[in-house]
Amino acid sequence: MRRSRRRGGRFGAAFLGDRSGVAAVEFALISPTIILVLVGLIDLGGMIYTRFQLDASLSAGANYAMVNGASVNSTSASSLASTLAGLVSSGQSSNWADSSITVNAGPTASSSGGTVTTGGTASNADSCYCPTGAAASSVSWGTAQTCGATCTGGGYAGKFVLLSASKSYTPIFSGYGLVSQAGTMTASSLVQVQ
Repeated sequence: MRRSRRRGGRFGAAFLGDRSGVAAVEFALISPTIILVLVGLIDLGGMIYTRFQLDASLSAGANYAMVNGASVNSTSASSLASTLAGLVSSGQSSNWADSSITVNAGPTASSSGGTVTTGGTASNADSCYCPTGAAASSVSWGTAQTCGATCTGGGYAGKFVLLSASKSYTPIFSGYGLVSQAGTMTASSLVQVQ
C-alpha cells in the first residue's frame, strides 16, 4: 500500500505543479469582457465618425453661405436656400442626411430623401436681424433692425443663414445598448454672412 500512496502523491504533485494550459483558461475567462469592450468601441467609433461627417457637411454649407452672402436678398435667397439644402444633405453622398435651411428669417428650404421643399417670406431676406438663442435648439429672429446696429446681446445686426442637418444612426450591435446615441443625430450652425 505504501507504493500506491507514493505514486498517487507524485502524480498529484505533478498534476498540481503542471502550468501548461493556464494561459488558455485565463483567456477563456477574460475574452468575453474584451469582446464586449471591442464591440462598444466599434459602435462608439461609428457614432463619432457619423457625427464628424455630419459636421463636415454642415461646414461645407456654412462656407458656401459665406462665399455667397451677396445672395441674401429677396430675389436670390430662395435659390440660395435650395442650393444649401441640397449641398448639406448630399455632403457625404447623394441624399446622405436631411437638412433644413433658413435664410435671414425669410426663405426656407428643407431636404429629405432627395426632395427639396421651399417656403418662407422672400422679402425678409432684405432686412437685417439680431437673432438670439442657440442654433442647436431654437433661434429667435426678433424684429428687423438697421444693418450694422449694435444688438442688445452683443454683436451687430446683419444677415444670417441658419443651417441644420440630421442623420439617423443605428449602432451595429444595437441589441446590447452599448451606445445610447441610437436615433437621430443633429447639428446646427448660425452663420452671419453680411
